[in-house]
Amino acid sequence: MLILNSLFPVMVIILLGYALKRYGLTNTTFLQTSDKLVYTLFFPLMLFWKIGSSSFEKGIDLSLVVAVLLALGCMFILSLVLIALLRIPDFKAGSFAQSCYRFNTYIGVAVILTSLGEEGIGYFGIVIALAIPLINVAAVTTLIWFSQEKMTGVHRLRLMIRALLSNPLIIGCVAGIIYARGFSDFPGFLDNTLGLLSMVTLPLALLSIGGSLSFAGLRQHAFLSLAAAVAKLAVFPLIGFFFLDMLGVVGTPFKVGMIFFSLPTSTAIYVLSSQMHSDTELASTAILISTLLSFPVLTFVLLL
Repeated sequence: MLILNSLFPVMVIILLGYALKRYGLTNTTFLQTSDKLVYTLFFPLMLFWKIGSSSFEKGIDLSLVVAVLLALGCMFILSLVLIALLRIPDFKAGSFAQSCYRFNTYIGVAVILTSLGEEGIGYFGIVIALAIPLINVAAVTTLIWFSQEKMTGVHRLRLMIRALLSNPLIIGCVAGIIYARGFSDFPGFLDNTLGLLSMVTLPLALLSIGGSLSFAGLRQHAFLSLAAAVAKLAVFPLIGFFFLDMLGVVGTPFKVGMIFFSLPTSTAIYVLSSQMHSDTELASTAILISTLLSFPVLTFVLLL
């Protein structure tokens, strides 16, 4: 029942988003607007509310954080090795690399909230607050390195700093952690307001994910997309499990870590690939395959 209760709602809403787009009840403009609202406003507020109301009585599990960061570092190196081994062209390299280690925060929060509750969200918030900056540095560095545009070192550094400081998810997580350490809980009026705002977050985010799924480039980009999905959904969880076990992570932090490692790649890879002139069709196909294949992997992880 845990599997059904945790994954079925997420899968249904994503499929509903795809059906709504296919039958014309939503369109690209609506999806882009809703995605922007979720990313810049609703989701950061929800993270702030969920993390800010966490007690952290057991403290921050540093072993979980270290395991996640070590696994991400290994996946970044592996993505570069795969680019060389598979002789991936520069135009596709940045999109491919991101597909190997970027994670879908929306699906992560939805699965953890339904399977582990508020305690799980507290741990997950700390993980993503530290993982997102590292991932952004890795992604932007790869995209710039393989970019066909000439950039100065100062310009590259400026792009990375801007991407980190302006990331709404990082801001929401950090603000939530600071609030949780300084205050016991939210006053009733503020708690109710944040709760109402947060109600629209996950449904709207999952509908956008479903609406953005596209089969258009499947035939042309199937091999690289599948290779990235294997790296993200098979190799990454194995590496993550190794570090979690080595560092003695158990209980809820272990479960949060394994769900984190098994999440599909983020829809943000399309946006960043578009902004930095990498292959957006490959990015779209990688998102599709990774999202579809993630549900069997998450099912297995939840059974653990």
